[in-house]
Amino acid sequence: MVEVRALTGAELEAHLDDVARLRIAVFRDWPYLYDGTLDYERAYLTTYRDNPGALLVGAFDAGLLVGASTSTFMEDHAEGFAAPLRKMGLPAGSILYGAESVLLPAYRGQGLGHRFFDLREDHARAHGRSHVAFCSVVRPDDHPLRPKTYRTNDAFWRGRGYAPLPGVLAEFAWKDLGDDGESTKPLQFWMRAL
Repeated sequence: MVEVRALTGAELEAHLDDVARLRIAVFRDWPYLYDGTLDYERAYLTTYRDNPGALLVGAFDAGLLVGASTSTFMEDHAEGFAAPLRKMGLPAGSILYGAESVLLPAYRGQGLGHRFFDLREDHARAHGRSHVAFCSVVRPDDHPLRPKTYRTNDAFWRGRGYAPLPGVLAEFAWKDLGDDGESTKPLQFWMRAL
């Protein structure tokens, strides 16, 4: 049976290398196509290690981390993510930012994604946040690596009460599989008021 629990502080820090490995494995697939390294991941994840408001929701199967969802206060995340929301009149201090949710394929479709969102939203409320936001990568429909059977998570997210914010995008760079270096991708903001 998979156990899902919220981790903060030292317990969060103890699992960051496992989160790094999950991110590398899951984000290799469409639509991310991420060619990640453990060194890059360790540097990226210091945001959570060094942040007392950070949250890691972990899904564990017999002690093994098989899924993870990270969140932090928007003002503690990259400025390029807070700026588009500030233009809408939403102060960063009102938003919990859900940076990623990754789950190994064998564990999908079992309700774990709902637990990730439940605990993320509980964390937001406990810290006086009025909104939860996250981003999804935008790729062209005719991208040559898009699987014919690909199905977005849009219906799941809408069912949770989230909606895309029209025209509100962030940008983030990473190295795609097969590329020589990083390239910047647009990311669509989704948000829910609590």
